Amino acid sequence: MIGIDVQMGGLAHCIINPGWQLAFTAGRKTAIHYVVRGYGTMRIAGFPPIDLTPHSMVIVPSMLPVRVEISRPAPSNTKRFDVSALEQGKVDEIVAGSGGPELVLICGYFETLYGQSIDIFSTLIAPFAEQFDPEDRIDQSLAAVLDETASERVGRAAMIGSLLKQIILAVLRRSFEEPKLWTQRFPIMSDPQIARAFAAMIADPCENHTTNTLARVAGLSRSAFMSRFSEVLGVSPLAALRELRMRRAANLLEAKMMTVEQVANAVGYVNRSSFSRAFRAIYGVDPTDYRAGSRPADDTWIMEEESSDADSR
Repeated sequence: MIGIDVQMGGLAHCIINPGWQLAFTAGRKTAIHYVVRGYGTMRIAGFPPIDLTPHSMVIVPSMLPVRVEISRPAPSNTKRFDVSALEQGKVDEIVAGSGGPELVLICGYFETLYGQSIDIFSTLIAPFAEQFDPEDRIDQSLAAVLDETASERVGRAAMIGSLLKQIILAVLRRSFEEPKLWTQRFPIMSDPQIARAFAAMIADPCENHTTNTLARVAGLSRSAFMSRFSEVLGVSPLAALRELRMRRAANLLEAKMMTVEQVANAVGYVNRSSFSRAFRAIYGVDPTDYRAGSRPADDTWIMEEESSDADSR
């Protein structure tokens, strides 16, 4: 739980009035929909309808369009919203119809990074709902997120991250209390031996890890480790390790307290050119440009497989 970092993308305050429904396009991040008040139904193609009641929360995997409608009267009008229009660090207000709010939700798109690299919701294949109580104060935490997002106060990003982590941990805690739910929802965390090796990578990504050394940490043969790691995380061990290193490098570059050469050395590279190649493969820009403030337009990363145990250094 300590190694989890929640990063919010777009955030919206959504109001649906009688006779209307709100349709969201598919987003590239996991979505969270929390009902502040009102009753309705969420429809996601290929899955059973989900009843919406006050304090219910629905987590929706990426790349799934969502339609939210009130129960009565049956909706005859549709407000369509392209989630790519949501801007990080801002709050949009989306209003479907007029005449008094029937259903009010807070909706957002987020990443929950384990070890600053692997999104533990990325392997989620089906939406799921959790019913909270007023005493859980999820609505208060989300209201605080909205308030912080709209503010210009010092430490805004840190406060938002802390509040979001509380909310996501509440969801994870519910799942963890039911082992079957935990393994169904988060297969990335379901293999203790693979989790042990991944934890070693997180603890010191700059260590001279190889597939063999990580297999020994996991207590598995090399072939079994490679197979199970790829099955659980969706990438090879060295591809995941490189992304961990590049995440660390990106944080150091953003801090602007070290030269590119120093950052390269700090994440285990003695050769700037090999470090730059690895960084560009993940972020799409040169480390020097990234440090200067240039960021890729798309926030997805390219994950290239390593061809051998030895990372170019």
